[in-house]
Amino acid sequence: MSKIIPFKAVRPTPDKVALVTCRNYDDYSSAELAAWLSFNPYSFLHVIHPAYMHSQKITLDKRFKGVAHKYQDFKEEGVFLTEDQPVFFLYEIQSKTQSFTGIVAGTSIDDYKNNVIKKHEDTLQYRVEYFKDYLHQTGFNTEPVLITYPDNEVLNAWITEKKKSTPIYNYSTTNKEKHQLWKIDSEAEIGWLTQQFENIPELYIADGHHRSASAELLYDEDHHLGNPNLNYFMSFLIAESNVKIYEYNRIIRDLNGYSKEDFLEKLAEHFIIKDKEQELWKPQSKFEFGMYLDGRFYALFYKQTNSSEVSSRAQSRDILENLDAQILYDKVLQPLLGIEDLRNDERIEYIPGKQSVATIKELVDEGEFEVGFMLYPSDISEIKALADNHLIMPPKSTYIEPKFRSGLMVYEL
Repeated sequence: MSKIIPFKAVRPTPDKVALVTCRNYDDYSSAELAAWLSFNPYSFLHVIHPAYMHSQKITLDKRFKGVAHKYQDFKEEGVFLTEDQPVFFLYEIQSKTQSFTGIVAGTSIDDYKNNVIKKHEDTLQYRVEYFKDYLHQTGFNTEPVLITYPDNEVLNAWITEKKKSTPIYNYSTTNKEKHQLWKIDSEAEIGWLTQQFENIPELYIADGHHRSASAELLYDEDHHLGNPNLNYFMSFLIAESNVKIYEYNRIIRDLNGYSKEDFLEKLAEHFIIKDKEQELWKPQSKFEFGMYLDGRFYALFYKQTNSSEVSSRAQSRDILENLDAQILYDKVLQPLLGIEDLRNDERIEYIPGKQSVATIKELVDEGEFEVGFMLYPSDISEIKALADNHLIMPPKSTYIEPKFRSGLMVYEL
């Protein structure tokens, strides 16, 4: 049984929403960030990047307090409004190629602790601590955890019907996305939607493992203070068929002392290698890998004894061994290239699969990197199988959309 609750959201006034919301802070280059801060006084970037933070030395405590003060300024200046009562929201993001629709709600810390809300990624303790301190000092969160639920015909029909009504937001952004938001505030609809999720036995985190872990840590430290908002964290709940999963491709700075010929010979022990020459080739299915080395593309087909072995192993608890990102680590990155720590080794970097294969070619051709590997994206069934078996994906295995815009919705603590 999954528990969701409505909450008293803080959100931009309709006339300013297109100006306020922004992409994730880390998505902006220094030049872009400076331009937006200079050009747009309503951007939520002013909240998460207060002006005085340009100084060289500043404590985290002062930084977080600056965020909190700027947020209060936005509220006092009428940039934000606060709901009179707890509500749910239905939110849709449309791009040229994709449409995502989900429900914004509070999800239960107890469900998270009891594995009703399941995880498939490991977290870094320092990042969990950092964001916990951020939540504690600022008193708000504007980045919901992306959570999937099994496709549900009843919920799908309700969403389709709800989207026929007039949204409270209907705006476009400079990256050519269209955003619409509907408020669910009637007592009948809130009760009905709550009941629908009570009938769903399990939810799965798609993106936001550090955010949910930080919410849990803050609850553990501060729930004795009696703040009921700590019992939940804001989530964007979406049907599992409606998420888009991209791979993370890998680029490595050197061949760990191997010549090109010796490296290809070593790869041939575990892969059938086909020279694709100048074709911008990328994997077409699971157990296939692309490689760009010395100006040429290669297709690498992982050797398996037979398809029945693959099938039986894929259904077992060692599902991790059949994950393409794990295969690449076990057969290439660790034994041949000497990369032990996928998070911290400076010899490896990651390129989201949303970017063109030409990006990898360009980076390798420039000479800073020597080889690039392209993977086939995981699917939701792999993510669920890992979570069901308490297994953890290798770092940077998936890049998942949709991405929620900062400043669109605020959950106050």
